[in-house]
Amino acid sequence: MRTNQEASVYIHAFVDQLYQSGVHHVVISPGSRSTPLAMTLAEYGNMKLWVHVDERSAGYFALGMAKSSGHPVALLCTSGSAAANYYPAVVEAFYGRIPLIVLTADRPHELRDVGAPQTINQSDMFAKHVKWFMEMAVPESSPSLVRYVQTTARRAVAAACSSPAGPVHLNFPFREPLVPDFSALSAAGGEQELPVTPQIGNGVVSSSPAALSQGHVTEGVRMLPEQDVEVLADKLLSASRGMIVCGPLTNTCFREEMIALAEQLSYPLLADPLSNLRSGEQASPVVIDAYDAFLRDGLAAKALKPDLILRFGAMPVSKPYLQFVQLHRGSQHLVVDDGTAWRDPAHLATEMIYAEPKWLCEALLRVVSQHRPAGEKGGDSSRWLSKWQAVNRLTRQAIREEMERFDALFEGRVFEELAKLLPDPSLLYVGNSMPVRDLDTFFPSVTKQVRLLGNRGTNGIDGLISSALGASSVSKEPVVLVLGDLSFYHDLNGLLPAKLYDLDLTIILVNNDGGGIFSFLPQAGHPRYFETLFGTPLGLEYRHAATMYGGSFTRIDSWPAFREAFSSAVSSKGLHVIEIPTERKSNVNMHHRIWQAVSVAIADRIPKVEDK
Repeated sequence: MRTNQEASVYIHAFVDQLYQSGVHHVVISPGSRSTPLAMTLAEYGNMKLWVHVDERSAGYFALGMAKSSGHPVALLCTSGSAAANYYPAVVEAFYGRIPLIVLTADRPHELRDVGAPQTINQSDMFAKHVKWFMEMAVPESSPSLVRYVQTTARRAVAAACSSPAGPVHLNFPFREPLVPDFSALSAAGGEQELPVTPQIGNGVVSSSPAALSQGHVTEGVRMLPEQDVEVLADKLLSASRGMIVCGPLTNTCFREEMIALAEQLSYPLLADPLSNLRSGEQASPVVIDAYDAFLRDGLAAKALKPDLILRFGAMPVSKPYLQFVQLHRGSQHLVVDDGTAWRDPAHLATEMIYAEPKWLCEALLRVVSQHRPAGEKGGDSSRWLSKWQAVNRLTRQAIREEMERFDALFEGRVFEELAKLLPDPSLLYVGNSMPVRDLDTFFPSVTKQVRLLGNRGTNGIDGLISSALGASSVSKEPVVLVLGDLSFYHDLNGLLPAKLYDLDLTIILVNNDGGGIFSFLPQAGHPRYFETLFGTPLGLEYRHAATMYGGSFTRIDSWPAFREAFSSAVSSKGLHVIEIPTERKSNVNMHHRIWQAVSVAIADRIPKVEDK
């Protein structure tokens, strides 16, 4: 068998630098043209390799792994349409700020645009959806090319991890023969000839002094001048009706600082579920977790008019919150971002603040504390906060009481149940469409460690099973996935790693036989076309999919049965699917009943809220 000595040292140097830079997991989809990288990764031995034959699911598996671990993950596939199947996951990683290293094999330049099989234009194929693209040189073992490929590996990881994180794409043209010659490494001195290399962590690349000439990268913390912090703190202290809003976050290391700032200012802190501010050993009274429900009430939305909104993270999931801020266009809207993005879909930002959120919270807290000592609360601000807290408390009570009156299984109750049943600690991955919206409305603050994850970069229903299994592969906590039946169908191939690698995952499948969210939209008023174009019932028996991949399947018919099935599943190894059958039309009616019950419950508080 012919082998490729020229490429072997080059590829080995690249793989070693990936590992030394912090990439310890690689998801590989099999193919011929990617042989040099795939075999070298296997021979290298230090990285954990995950083989997934479906590239679309593989991309999301890597994404879930990177999202859960907080570390970069590499993807590898062959040439042609295989690389195109990465596109949905790459787009989600870009907008979700998840570090992925996308490695695509390709034909060499002389075989492009000449009709060679399995060849497409892969140059910059992900366009603006990656942070950086590099068309790699054809491998050779000259010292300059080895140094080049080492530097490129380090640069790729640094680019993926730097704030805001995201995917990078390296395209490797390989000539035949493709099988590497590992004897060439021994002849070249193997790893002993490789230079000392930097380590990467938390978005910052650092290294020993010996590596400073090898492409050392250091990223600083984005800060504001001291006088700008003073001006911002003065704005916050001057607003008697201020509020802090935290949308979905990929970095939740400043939870305590943000809560402390809200407490010091006597601001309500509206916490999107994916902000991960609704869980923790101690619940803060400033956290407002039911705003999605009570801001649907028109009188409450008008009465709770803020002077100032300070938002961290992406725009919250809640549509009532979006309508709320659009209603109060005259308020100051301050948006904090650790990059240079413009995440303001309502076009209301009066100020974009580009600073590292943890640093900014700490800096603001220091200044605010000097002007308003601990224990001293502004009178108007305290009354303002108390009104939000009262409405929030009444809303939660009304939701619980109304849900108890339902005879049929109600989709929103899944999250009320999970708040009680989830282990401490645990990880809850939530699908898009209706599940994440029900999470927002019905998942209350809990005094235990529950991490909440979702794919809100592009809000798609694809790849959710794969993402959750990717998270499970590196998570130390039990992982639970909640998704709808269309999302489950969309990623059936994603179940394969559960069987191949004995991964643990409990899936709660909310099956309303179609696209449940469309029943809440104006399209539902057009029955002539609704079921065909939007409802899209599939009528599938998902038990067969679970058993095909070695999992267990349970269909429940009551909440006591759900509690029993869930407790058994989450305490057991392997794949478990719990199906909750619901009906779309009655589900809409139950949601409306709850919203009406909330309006009735908070009605007496509205006049008091209007008094400044």
